[in-house]
Amino acid sequence: MEYKDNELKPGIKLHTINTQKFKTNLIAIFLTTELNRENVTKNALISTVLRRGSKSMNSQEDISKQMEDMYGASFDCGLDKTGDNQVLKFYLEVINDNYLPQKQENMLKTAIEKLLEIVFNPYLENNVFKKEYVEQEKNNLRQRIEGKIDNKARYALDRCVEEMYQNCPFGLYKFGYVEDLNDIDENNLYDYYKKLVNNCKIDIFVSGNIDDETRQIVEENENIKNLQQRDPKYIQPKIQKEKISEKEKIVIENMEVTQGKLILGLDVDIDKEELKYDTLLYNSILGGTANSKMFQNVREKAHLAYVASSNYLRHKNNIFINCGIEISNYEKALQLIRKQLEDIKNGDFTEEDIENSKRVIVATIRTIDDEQDTGISYYFGQELAETKVSIEEYIEKVNNVQKENIINIANKVSINTVYFLRD
Repeated sequence: MEYKDNELKPGIKLHTINTQKFKTNLIAIFLTTELNRENVTKNALISTVLRRGSKSMNSQEDISKQMEDMYGASFDCGLDKTGDNQVLKFYLEVINDNYLPQKQENMLKTAIEKLLEIVFNPYLENNVFKKEYVEQEKNNLRQRIEGKIDNKARYALDRCVEEMYQNCPFGLYKFGYVEDLNDIDENNLYDYYKKLVNNCKIDIFVSGNIDDETRQIVEENENIKNLQQRDPKYIQPKIQKEKISEKEKIVIENMEVTQGKLILGLDVDIDKEELKYDTLLYNSILGGTANSKMFQNVREKAHLAYVASSNYLRHKNNIFINCGIEISNYEKALQLIRKQLEDIKNGDFTEEDIENSKRVIVATIRTIDDEQDTGISYYFGQELAETKVSIEEYIEKVNNVQKENIINIANKVSINTVYFLRD
């Protein structure tokens, strides 16, 4: 896997991942903009309105027919919250030209052109978005926002984040807010879209068995030529962040649930990029694997949780502990979780624990180039953080972590928020 990046214009980059592992090429376009209350709902809506049609493909049916004509290509879009940014994501996967029945076709060029058209040359009526498409997508988005309580585990995590980051961008719900939808129409949404594409960070990824012609295809595309250079408006993840509150917050929310959802949001007070690898090992020992303290001690031995795990959020230097528990076991579970945190601070874990964690992490890292979208996500994360670490370097950094490094991280971890969803 060979990765290269090239600046097409200030604020607009082309990333190529040359690999012969796949029979398909995957093209992705990411629009990254700073997360804020004013525009969070508009961004979520734009990511869905754009999939409804483009200049030459006026509807979803037209796009689907075009995909069929491209030997069953697939188009998809999504939305992420990455650090203090909102990222609109668009993907098109197409068969590699080497596997086409007619070699004279350039399916990669067609795929790049079609995806660029969908994102940067949308279907318009009267020089604005089509009213029908906007209204339909507003209804779809309203249902999605209102339905967020249906997945109680996800809802609990989102609420914990919201409580931790009150009045901060990261506390915003990535799909926005129902109360904003009434004020959005086809006119002001299109005005905002033009502002977005002229100011956001734009990253174009092409992964597959590709050659140097790829850059030329992108550079010569009219949609790219029409984009202006920019000083992109996005937030680079900070290695060190200000602690929002020195006091531990406990939030208990009541809802009709059969199982309690206990989330602990932890701050990791680190100030160097290298310490993220130590934190990765710390999280794995705490709750990242089936051999972790959370899984073994809280779930298996004490039988206090149906689910007991933790997840490290690198872009915000947070760890989230997630437990599904009997509501009556709240105090016992919380006490035992606190003990796991103290035990790691005191070095109560073995070299075998470290080696097991390293094996799991390294095995996961080695799968990065097994899926095209995973490889793209890996290099996009580095692009945002402005770091350059190859997969082999990543593995080496993980393997270099020692017990004292993990204990050091444990003493930089503090509980920010305890969130409990119960009946």
